Amino acid sequence: MAEFGYFVGWGSAKAGREVAAGRVFDEALEYWNGLQASGEIEGFEVVLLGAHGGDLQGFALLRGDREKLMLLRMTADFVRIIARAEACLDNVGVVEAYVDGGARQLMETWEAAIVGLA
Repeated sequence: MAEFGYFVGWGSAKAGREVAAGRVFDEALEYWNGLQASGEIEGFEVVLLGAHGGDLQGFALLRGDREKLMLLRMTADFVRIIARAEACLDNVGVVEAYVDGGARQLMETWEAAIVGLA
């Protein structure tokens, strides 16, 4: 089970770029499915958010091996899909995500680091 991932978030489509945003969304799904099929990622989940008054409209959580994902983040294909998303959408971001056992390990590291700081 993956303990690391990337949170890929996005906001609203830029005015006049809605159709392009839909195309890039389809490209991203195809790309992520290919990564999963090739074993580069363990899997991914896409979430579209309902109206809530905030900037975040949706996100994908890509899960996998930390080292593979760190290398993936620097590939031309990954950079390209994010750049295309940025051209069509506001607030595009990619953030490291610690999931499942990785989240527990991060909390243990944090707890050990703050000992004696109070």
